[in-house]
Amino acid sequence: MARIDDATVQRILDAADIVDVVSDYVSLKRRGSGYIGLCPFHNERTPSFSVSKTKGLCKCFSCGKGGSPVSFIMEIEQMTYPEALRLLAKKYNIEIEERELSPEEREAATERESMMAANEFAMQCFERNLTSTSEGRDIGLSYFRERGINDAMVKKFHLGYSLEQRDALYQTALARGFNPEYLEKTGLCMRNERGEWRDRFRERVIFPVFTVSGKVVAFGGRTLRSDKTMAKYVNSIESIVYHKSLELYGLYQAKPEIVRKDKCILVEGYMDVISMHQAGITNVVASSGTSLTEGQIRLIHRFTENVTVIYDSDPAGIKASLRGIDMLLAEGLKIKVLLLPEGDDPDSFAQSHSSAEVERYIAEHESDFIQFKTRILLEGTDRDPQRRAEAINEIVKTISVVPEPMLRTMYIAECSRTFGVAETLLTLQVNKLMAQSAEKAAADEQRARARKSGGQQAESAPADATTTSEPATDRTGAGMGIPASGDALLAPYERELLRYALRYGMRYLCDLVDADGNTWPMNVIEYIIHDMAGDEMTFTHEPYRRAFEAAVEVASSPSRAADEERHKARLREEAERAMEAGVEKIRNEVGDMASLQAAEERLREQVEADFEAGMAEYSGSYIARVLSSSADDTVRNITLSLVSEKHRLSKIHTKYAKVETEEDKLKDLVPQALLNLKEAIIEREIRSLQQKMREAFEAGTCTDADLVIMMRELGELNVIKMELARYLGERTVAPRFSGRRR
Repeated sequence: MARIDDATVQRILDAADIVDVVSDYVSLKRRGSGYIGLCPFHNERTPSFSVSKTKGLCKCFSCGKGGSPVSFIMEIEQMTYPEALRLLAKKYNIEIEERELSPEEREAATERESMMAANEFAMQCFERNLTSTSEGRDIGLSYFRERGINDAMVKKFHLGYSLEQRDALYQTALARGFNPEYLEKTGLCMRNERGEWRDRFRERVIFPVFTVSGKVVAFGGRTLRSDKTMAKYVNSIESIVYHKSLELYGLYQAKPEIVRKDKCILVEGYMDVISMHQAGITNVVASSGTSLTEGQIRLIHRFTENVTVIYDSDPAGIKASLRGIDMLLAEGLKIKVLLLPEGDDPDSFAQSHSSAEVERYIAEHESDFIQFKTRILLEGTDRDPQRRAEAINEIVKTISVVPEPMLRTMYIAECSRTFGVAETLLTLQVNKLMAQSAEKAAADEQRARARKSGGQQAESAPADATTTSEPATDRTGAGMGIPASGDALLAPYERELLRYALRYGMRYLCDLVDADGNTWPMNVIEYIIHDMAGDEMTFTHEPYRRAFEAAVEVASSPSRAADEERHKARLREEAERAMEAGVEKIRNEVGDMASLQAAEERLREQVEADFEAGMAEYSGSYIARVLSSSADDTVRNITLSLVSEKHRLSKIHTKYAKVETEEDKLKDLVPQALLNLKEAIIEREIRSLQQKMREAFEAGTCTDADLVIMMRELGELNVIKMELARYLGERTVAPRFSGRRR
């Protein structure tokens, strides 16, 4: 793909609001100064995914994933850095000038990019076939017209048609430079035994399947022939871009209304979704004719915990899908069930009723799922005790998967009244089933861990950018999980120092006093640069060195001042709006002039304080903000790992004392981190010299003169080590040091 110029990248990064971006994938709720929601990267019932608007970062404190808007998109959409930028540019209507890729460039693109491009191209072809060819209009469009689908829905869901010609799509794509390999891997085209190509969806109406962000990843094709030998529906094959168990048809179109109404309506097929949307019920999605999966349930749970499942009146179909509803309950979702009138499905019901009638029917007829399941399973069991006992056992199994204790207790009581079975007996059975489930889950987890480890013991390895533990307190390097000698000994100490540089680099630390008595303020990264230069220290761990150099470059970048001015202007506008709104409120509530003036003065002071705090936050986290969206994968990943660790309260926190944060203690922590690194460097040199002496003795090449020199060097190093140890044993005080080193 064509390279995006730096100015455009900066416009994209400036426009991308982390709360806005994450909200496309997760339903967020305000908590304090930030937001929280269910993590989209792993299965959880209690929200642990935190989003900070001021820092421009998100982070899951369970699985550790998150980052800036760009890295979040890269992770959740499995995109490259340029792809993520393009998606954000599209979201914020930022124009990117690109030229058409040549066939050679298409072939050189990554596999995922090529497959996504092939799907997008195919969708455009199918849409064009439907409206711009006589075959498409006469067959495909006529079918949608007969089903009552209007032009707005055809456009909204990008419905299409695949031509009768055996290889129409293949030939068109080939002429546009697409590699047949990717047409085959997406399942758009396939080869027979003779090597002849044909289109998978030939002579079918097309239903594209989109990801939650609007990327087309698959297609469903329905034949309009009455030939019983042909499959009614054909779907895209599983691939690196499409996993059927992780997608819901219509979610991209439905998610805004799902979030607004805090409710998702679940139906079965494509036409059910489209007809419901056409009727004005737009918080509707479908499992696309398959059994509901855990991945699809987690997808729903990211946007709401309230689900209404709509059934037609087919008893066999209802009983076949009850297990999927149990899975919804097990994930902590609140389930309602709606049974449509006999002879209706969601498609026909929506087509024959107005929007108000559909909404009223849902509100009046949806019922609690366990009550619904009880009614379905008990039907016809009055004279059959064995079947009745089996039905009761099925209901108890369902109650046992409900994670909320209070709700379980209420269901047990309801079940007891309905069946005439003692509540204590039902409770014992529920507890038994829950214990069995927990044992099975623990056994499965143990087997999974055993498979993952493969029976091999973990090998020692240097600390890397993904490590989030604190540096070991044992300064000899023993027990760190890293080799006890060489540059790897320094890695945890370099990592901790780098963390301060990235996380707090632009924050004021102390004053520098030069030899002439001149004083000027010094921030964290300037202090680290100054101190390391004085002792000729550098980062030895290559990824950390790259990240530190990138941080230094950002700190000294000419664009920093311009970025801060833009942010200052935005904050000033917000402050003026807050002042205007506050003054209006005060004047409506306060009567006398003296109180009015005092209230306005307090408001002015508060608004100004908020403005100053906002500027301080932006300036202080500027390095982290820039590097968390770096195009350099190593720099970006290290930055995200080090700046988004979970906040830990100080041990001195009490009911009456102020909570002392890490930032409050920077004047102690940064100098101490430098001393820790210096001591580790001395320890490395001592070990290196000791190894050199051993090797010389073993080889018999060590003369008395050599021994004297090495012993003297060893003694000097030990003196320095002892001096550093003495400093480290004392509380470090923020220095006002001489400017002797520069």
